Amino acid sequence: MLGRRSGIPTGIWVLGFVSMLMDISSEMIHALLPLYMLTVLGTSALSVGIIEGIAEATASITKVFSGALSDSLGKRKFLAALGYGLAAFTKPIFPLAASLEWLIAARFIDRIGKGIRGAPRDALVADIAPPHLRGASFGLRQSLDTIGAFIGPLLAIGLMWLTIDNFQAVFWFAVIPAFLSFALIVIAVKEPDRPRGNTPLRFPLHRDALRGLGSTFWWVVAVGAVFTLARFSEAFLILRAQTIGISVMMIPGVLVVMSLAYSLSAYPVGVLSDRVNRTTLLAIGLVLLFGADLALAFADSILWLGFGVVLWGLHMGFTQGLLATLIAESAPADLRGTAFGVFNLVAGIALLAASIVAGALWDMKGPLGTFLAGAGFTVITLTGLFVVRTRLRN
Repeated sequence: MLGRRSGIPTGIWVLGFVSMLMDISSEMIHALLPLYMLTVLGTSALSVGIIEGIAEATASITKVFSGALSDSLGKRKFLAALGYGLAAFTKPIFPLAASLEWLIAARFIDRIGKGIRGAPRDALVADIAPPHLRGASFGLRQSLDTIGAFIGPLLAIGLMWLTIDNFQAVFWFAVIPAFLSFALIVIAVKEPDRPRGNTPLRFPLHRDALRGLGSTFWWVVAVGAVFTLARFSEAFLILRAQTIGISVMMIPGVLVVMSLAYSLSAYPVGVLSDRVNRTTLLAIGLVLLFGADLALAFADSILWLGFGVVLWGLHMGFTQGLLATLIAESAPADLRGTAFGVFNLVAGIALLAASIVAGALWDMKGPLGTFLAGAGFTVITLTGLFVVRTRLRN
């Protein structure tokens, strides 16, 4: 019914709800994990940055191989379901973990699951979506995914209140939506038939295939990589909230506010991107990120913190689905899995570097140094975007 009303196929909606349920689960844990490591286990901000950066880089490296494998097999759903299943079966490790090493192991396995599912799922969205609704389809999936990122921390706040700050109880509750997500993709998602003439490739992750992605694709990757350097793990938003003096129970509210701004903007921006120049929207997203960095760098009250977090969420809505759309349109249809994998690998390495730098600056200069550095990288990225705009337009 929803698919008919919007013109967007039902399969896109289902994949969106799959993402939403898994994000509810993941964000219930991730909204508390940096604080848990810092205050309960006694780790440093640099350690949090390294752990988060390596975890995301692990996911990105995995995406390269899963995306290439989905092109080789000509099948997307199996790998996407495998990734969601691995993430679901990893969730019980978080409440059972007795040491930091176990938490790190669980975080990495969870990110491997994300890596396995990410590129095949995005390629599946591109395969299902009509060309004239591709931006809207990616925006819709991103919005539903981010609604989960909004609900998850909200549930974490409520459960922390009910359980009197019992981290393990919240982690156990997060197991439920993870398994619902896995069941939904297995039962309700139908993979479209492979177009005639598109025979499965033996192994697309080789020099000829990478060359076949085309120069426009590599320009998009370059823009995405420099953009990722300008931002870092949302774990630092949580740590920033702590420096303002927000109570432990209410700190996940930072991710609630961010995700609400993200989810409300991603779909309208996706629809708009089908009608206007996409690099213009990316530039707006970078300006929003610059404003967020400045607000968070100098925030001395909950009001300024909230303003910075809202801008951060809006910049995500203006950029994440849009970058995915550009990748889908700049790569050949039979290499989309490989394209998303390569893009996520480069972005993951950039995020690792950004998170390590952010953690080091936090330990040396505090939040002011971290967020001002982010603002500086944003200006560099904005300059580079205007340089390649003509290339992307052509």
